[in-house]
Amino acid sequence: MKSLKNPIYFFLLLAPLLILSDQALAGLSNSGAGTSVFNFLKIEVAARPTAMGGAFTGLADDEASLFYNPAGIVELDGRRFILGYHNNVFDMQSGFLGYLQPLGQGKAAAYINYLNYGDFIRTNAAGEEMGTFSGGDILFAAGYASSVSSYVHIGGVAKFIYEKIDCYSSTGVAVDLGVKWFLKNGRTTLGLMVQNIGAQLSGFTSSSSKDPLPLNLRGGFSSRLRGLPLLIAGDVVMPSDNDIYFALGTEYLNLKPLFLRLGWTMFGSNYKTHSSKDNLAGFSAGLGIEYKRIQISYALSPQAELGTSHRITLTGGID
Repeated sequence: MKSLKNPIYFFLLLAPLLILSDQALAGLSNSGAGTSVFNFLKIEVAARPTAMGGAFTGLADDEASLFYNPAGIVELDGRRFILGYHNNVFDMQSGFLGYLQPLGQGKAAAYINYLNYGDFIRTNAAGEEMGTFSGGDILFAAGYASSVSSYVHIGGVAKFIYEKIDCYSSTGVAVDLGVKWFLKNGRTTLGLMVQNIGAQLSGFTSSSSKDPLPLNLRGGFSSRLRGLPLLIAGDVVMPSDNDIYFALGTEYLNLKPLFLRLGWTMFGSNYKTHSSKDNLAGFSAGLGIEYKRIQISYALSPQAELGTSHRITLTGGID
């Protein structure tokens, strides 16, 4: 097989992903806003990528790659795990649990992602309280990644989705496909990923129509700057149900085992309400502490009047 050092081979490899992402490109006009189902699929799942503004598609160098670009997991050594908790706004809670295992010439993985909406007050037509109800989402996923060459990795994840609100439920299936390319300078990587290629299998009622999933096309880069202890990353995301947006992030590397992270995403403009709390919407910050093969990371991301969400993630190797 070709060594794939030449960018031409890389873009030939990406062609199937670009074809599959045709729906996402249609989202540039925002014509599909508010039309997708299973919107929890768009929520960031790990502290390190979130602290870097969500700019992780091209970086994809730790266990969180399972969500942001599964091609990145192949470079991780041995058995690995990821355990994450997210204290979201409006008392919503979510978690992420994943396991990675060497298999053949690549890496196999499985993970669970859940979101609990909390409790809601049930009322009748007259506005009288009739108790409470709740809702939530859960996703079961399995994936595999392998090296095409020393310069190119590819990966994919298959997902089963279940959502329940009160006594109503819905199911769906989806696939994520990703590729990661290493430049010859040894400091820069590129990534491309298509998220949530799939369909809603069953609606919330027997008569409900099927809605599309929140399909995303993500492209990104990362680079360790020459002569500076900084890692920078950038992403462009084209959703099928919203406008295109950009994300930028950086990680300071000169305080190991402590890592400092900052990020910004244009998506934060969706949270702004023209109040005094708008200034930090879209910005994020966090840190990581590494001990042997374990790293614990924390991130906070202000969301204007909605509040501030907090994430904590534990990642590392299993002896």
